[in-house]
This record gives sequence, structure tokens and C-alpha cells, in this order.
Amino acid sequence: MLDGQSDDTIRDILATTRRIALVGASAKPWRPSHEVMRFLLDRGYHVTPVNPGLAGQNLHGRIVVPDLAGAAPLEMVDVFRASAHVGALVDDAIQLGARTIWMQLGVIDRSAAARARAAGLTVVMDRCPVIEYRRIGPIAPRH
Repeated sequence: MLDGQSDDTIRDILATTRRIALVGASAKPWRPSHEVMRFLLDRGYHVTPVNPGLAGQNLHGRIVVPDLAGAAPLEMVDVFRASAHVGALVDDAIQLGARTIWMQLGVIDRSAAARARAAGLTVVMDRCPVIEYRRIGPIAPRH
């Protein structure tokens, strides 16, 4: 895998994470971010949608916030944005005390990933949590 993460690490992230900021949340049901948010909510994760263009709106019963600071406290940042936007999100995630940066399929920023790792964050890159959740099998939440 591009990010070098083992199945055990992915399983641990999905089992211990509860608070997720989903950056690039969409109100359009055909968008992957819309489906992923619903999937995560249905499995008991606390997901805060982040999208400045939708701020204040309700998405899957959650109020959309304009930026990562509005989603704090958070444990994981799930990025549905173009790779060019990842660097600033990583800087914010580090400042806000996130544990994990999860870049969705096709989202790759090696420089930002290195900065995140240097700050102690776990980096998952070019993967989808729904695909990984289903591939790895049932994941019992651990708090």
C-alpha cells in the first residue's frame, strides 16, 4: 500500500476512533463523501461534516461546520478534497490534536504525510474507510 499501513493499524484506527471530521462533505447523495458519512454514522462514529459552502446546514442530522476548528475535538480527519488542499488541512489537524489523517482514494500528498508523521499522526493515504472496514471485517469499537 502507498501509505505502508498494515491491516492491524487500519483495524486499530477504525476500532479506536470515535470523532471524525469529514472534510469535503457533500449534500449530493451521489457523491462518495455523502455515502461514506452515512456509513460511518450508521456504525456509531461521531462524524462532523466540514464544508464552508454548506456551513450551518444539516447533513445526515449533523450541522455542517466551515473548517476543522469547528469540528474539534476530533481524532481523525477524513479528507475528500483535492491533494492540493491536504497540506493546510494537515497543519490544522496537527494544531487541533488529531491522531489520524485519512486521505481518500486518489488523494495523495507525500510532503503533507511526512509532516503529519513527524508530528506523531498516523497517515492513511489513497484509501477509503468504508472499503477498508468491509475488507478487514467486523470491527468492534474500543474506546
